[in-house]
Amino acid sequence: MKESVYTAYEDLPLFLNAETVAKLLGISISSSYELIQEKDFPTFKVGSRKLVEKEKFRKWVEEHSGGGK
Repeated sequence: MKESVYTAYEDLPLFLNAETVAKLLGISISSSYELIQEKDFPTFKVGSRKLVEKEKFRKWVEEHSGGGK
């Protein structure tokens, strides 16, 4: 399991990449890349990179963990 170096939501960068998503969710980097390819995962492209805004990531986690209902 990947361990996150972030201790508070405020410490997160504004935009998250696959490596950061993996650490936050405690999943492998390859699983993170698979997740980022999902249609409902809120990414945007910068060149060939896919990133996610930390606020949209937080909302996605809430919706998919039952916290948003």
